[in-house]
Amino acid sequence: MALSRGMNQEASQDTDQGLLDATLMQNLQDRFCDANNVYLVCLSRTRGVVTKAYGSKEELAYIHGLTGVERHMTLMNRLLDDGIESVLEEDCGNDLVKMCGVSIKIGGKTAAIWIVIGIMDREGGDVPSYVMRTTPERYDKSLEFLETLSKQMFAVKMEELMAQEAVLKSRESETQMEAELHRNEVMTSIVKMLESENSFEEIVHDILRECCAYMEISRGALLKENKEHSKIEMICEYAAPGMDSVRGEWSGVSREKMPFFNGKPYMISSNSMMPEVFRQFFDAHGLLAGIFLPVEVNTRAEMYLCFLEEHEERNWEVTDVKFVNDVRRIIQSILLKRIAKNSLASSYASLEAILENVGCGIYVKDPVSGRILYSNQRLRAFLPDDAAPDMLENCWREESGGIDTDCFHEIYLEQEKRWFDYHRTGIHWVDGRSVFLYTIYEVTDKKLYQQKIERQANNDFLTGLYNRMRFEQDLAHCIEQTKEFGGEGALLYIDLDDFKHINDGLGHQYGDILLKNISDSLRRIPGVENNCYRMGGDEFIIILAHRQIMMLQKILNDIRTLFSKPWMLKGADYYCTMSMGVVRFPTEGDTVEELIKKADIALYAAKCSGKNRVEFYDENVESTSFRRLDMEKNMRNATNNAFSEFEVVYQPIVDVTRESNPCVGAEALIRWNSGELGLIAPTDFIPLAEYLGLINPIGAYVLEEACKRCKYWNDMGHPDYKVNVNLSVVQLLQNDIVEQVRSVIKRTGIVPENLTLEVTEGLAINDMSRMKKILSEIRALGVRVALDDFGTGYSSLNHIREMPIDVIKIDRCFIIDIGKDEFSAAFVKMVAELAQTIGVHVCVEGVETKEQVDALKQTKIQLIQGFYFGKPLHKEEFDEKYL
Repeated sequence: MALSRGMNQEASQDTDQGLLDATLMQNLQDRFCDANNVYLVCLSRTRGVVTKAYGSKEELAYIHGLTGVERHMTLMNRLLDDGIESVLEEDCGNDLVKMCGVSIKIGGKTAAIWIVIGIMDREGGDVPSYVMRTTPERYDKSLEFLETLSKQMFAVKMEELMAQEAVLKSRESETQMEAELHRNEVMTSIVKMLESENSFEEIVHDILRECCAYMEISRGALLKENKEHSKIEMICEYAAPGMDSVRGEWSGVSREKMPFFNGKPYMISSNSMMPEVFRQFFDAHGLLAGIFLPVEVNTRAEMYLCFLEEHEERNWEVTDVKFVNDVRRIIQSILLKRIAKNSLASSYASLEAILENVGCGIYVKDPVSGRILYSNQRLRAFLPDDAAPDMLENCWREESGGIDTDCFHEIYLEQEKRWFDYHRTGIHWVDGRSVFLYTIYEVTDKKLYQQKIERQANNDFLTGLYNRMRFEQDLAHCIEQTKEFGGEGALLYIDLDDFKHINDGLGHQYGDILLKNISDSLRRIPGVENNCYRMGGDEFIIILAHRQIMMLQKILNDIRTLFSKPWMLKGADYYCTMSMGVVRFPTEGDTVEELIKKADIALYAAKCSGKNRVEFYDENVESTSFRRLDMEKNMRNATNNAFSEFEVVYQPIVDVTRESNPCVGAEALIRWNSGELGLIAPTDFIPLAEYLGLINPIGAYVLEEACKRCKYWNDMGHPDYKVNVNLSVVQLLQNDIVEQVRSVIKRTGIVPENLTLEVTEGLAINDMSRMKKILSEIRALGVRVALDDFGTGYSSLNHIREMPIDVIKIDRCFIIDIGKDEFSAAFVKMVAELAQTIGVHVCVEGVETKEQVDALKQTKIQLIQGFYFGKPLHKEEFDEKYL
C-alpha cells in the first residue's frame, strides 16, 4: 500500500511509544485480515508505518492501482486533523472498493491509525482471483470490531505501563527508606557522643568526621570569635582524606573577613545567588558550597559550625539542612553541658531539649531494673496508652546481647494495623550509668504503599491472575531451578478461539465475565493453581516446573475437558474453545524470550491446523518469522553497540573522459556482518531497518562516516573527490533532516559541494511539493542532490524540470543491453541531452562490461559507476587503490 512515502509527520510528536508493540500489532493485523477478508496496515504518529501492509506483492500492486497514494495521504491527514471522528471513508471512485481510516485515540490523542481496504464481492466485478473479497455488511462490521479491539489492546498495554511505573516507584521508595535508615544510624551515633568523656574539641572532631562522611563533603570546622582581639580562631577541623588542613589560613583572621559571622544561618548552594562579599570569600578559599550555622554561648552567637564543599558543585537538599541543624543542636547541648561543669540537672535539661526535638520516638531503659528512665513526646504521640506497654514489652523480649550490641527490629501492631521500625543502642545516661537508648519510627504509610505497588505490579486488574511482568520473573527463576535440580519444565501458551464472537454478540462486559470464569477454572485445575498468568487480551500462560512435569498430560486433558463444556453467559450456554502451544525447557530453550517465541510458534501451528487443539513445538516447522525476529533483535543490538557490526564501503565513480586517475569519488554503501547471523544482504536488512525505525540512526552513521572519509580524501591530495550518500524515505520524512545534514557538515569539516545526497525517483515523484522544499533547503547548504534510479518511476519527465537536482543517475536496467538494444541507447542519449539542457550531470549505474563502456562513450556520458571499474571496497582498500 506504499504508505510510507506520503506520511504526514507534523502531528506525530505526542504519542506514547510505550503503547505500540510492533510484533503484537503485526500479529493482530495478520489474524484480523485472514478472518475478515480485508487489507490492513497500521500507522503511528511518531513511528510512521508500524506494521507491514497485509497481502502478497500481486495483491498490493492491484490495490495500489485502485486507490492511489494521494487518497492514502488525504485520508491520513483528515484523520490526524479531525479531533472528533474516529472513522472516515475516502471515495475511491469505484464501487468495488471501500477505503476507510480508523483512528485509535488514547487520552484524546491519536495513538495509531488503521487504513482498511475492502474489495466488494459484486456480480460483474472484474477482480483477480487471488484478491480477497468481502461484502459491504461484513466490511462495516469489521471496522467496528477493529476499533473496539484496538482500544482494548491499548487499554491493556496502558495497564502494563502503569504497573512498570509502579515498580519503579516502589524501588524509589525502598531507596528512600534505606537513606533514612542510614541517616538515623548516623544521628544515633552522634547522639551517643553526648555522654562522651573526651574533650569538647575531640567530640566535635568526631561529630564532624561522621557528618562529612555521611554527607560526602570536603570539610567541616567549628570556629570561635576571640572577643579580646576581634579575631576568628578555629577550635577544631575535619578534612576528607587527601585534603590539607586550613587551620592556619582560617585562624587569626579578622571577623570582617568572615561575612557569615553575624549571628545568622547561611545555606549557600553552588547555584545560589549571593552578595559580592560572599562571592569574594568563596573565590578566595576555593569554596563551591557551604553551610554556616551559629552556635550560641550564653545567648550570643560566639561560634560557627561550618560544612564546606571544595571538590564539586553541591546543591543542598532539605534533608541536608535538617540534618546539620540537628547536629548543631547536639553540639550546642554538649557545649551547654560543659559550660555547666557537668551539672546533672543542667545536662539532663539539655539532653531533654534535644531529644524532644528530634523527629522520632525515643525512650531510655535501665537494663538492670527494667525501668523506663525517659520517653519523649513523639513516642507518646505514636502509641496509644494501651498499646505502648505491650509493644515495649515485646521489644525487650526479643532483645539479645550486651550494652554494646545494637539491635534492629520491625514491629506490627495488629489491632492498630501500624508498622514501626526501632533501633536499640547502648549509651551512658546523664548520671553515668549504662542504659539502652531506643529510637522508634512509624513506617505504616510506606508499608501500605509498598503493598499496593506490589499488587499493581504483579497482578492483572481484571482476572486477578499474575500478569506478564510477574510471569517473566517467575519463568526466569523456574528455568534456573530446573537447570540446578535437573529434569524438565514446560510452558503452556493458551489463546481462546474466536473470542471476538462473544464480545461482538454479547458485549464486552460479558467477554470480561467469561475471562474471569476461565481464569477461576484454570486456577482450580490441580497442578496449575498459582502458576497461571494472563498475558493480555484472551491469552494465558501456565508454567509447569520440574516438580510438576509428570502431571503435564493430566493437566492438558483437564484443560481440554474444561473447554469442551459450555459457559453460562446471559442466561444461556456458550461454547468457547482454545488453542494451545507447548514448549519444554531447558531442552528447547533456556531464556524467557526464546521460550515465548517458540511457544507462540507452536500456538500459531495449532491455529493453522484448525484451532481447538494442542501443538508441541517442532523446530522442523519453525516459521520464517522466527529468523526475522532474530534479525530484528540482532539489528537492535548492533545499533545500540556503536554500530560495531556495520561497515561503510565505497564504490568508485569514474569520469571516462579523463585519461589518468579517472576516479572522481565514490558512493558510500552500508554492509552488515552480524556476529550471530553472518553477512546479511542490504536488500534484506535495509527494509527491516526502515520498518523498525532504525534506518534513521543507521543512515546518520553512514552519513557521518562518509563525510569523514571524504574529508580525508580531500586533505590527502584529492580536493575534488566527492562522496555520494543515499537518503531513505524515512530519513527524508524527518522534520529536522536539513538540520542534521548541516550539523554533520559542521562536525566533519567537509566542503559541502563534495557531498552528494541521493534520493529515489519514486519518492520525489510521489510527494513533489514536499521534496522540492526539502531538497531546496539541502542545496542551500551547498550540498549536491542526485536523483537515483531514474527511469524506473512514472511521469518522471513531467516533473524532472521542477526538481532542484544536480545529478541524474540512470538505473542499471537501461544499460544492460546497451549497444545491442536500440531503445536503451536512445533512452540514455535522450537523458544525456535533457540533462545538458537543464544543466545537470548524468551518472550511469551498473556498468559491468567494456562493450557497455564503449557504447556509453558514444552518448557523451561522463560519469560511470559499476563492477567494470570496481566493486564496493573497504576504506583501506579504496585508499590504497585510488588515493
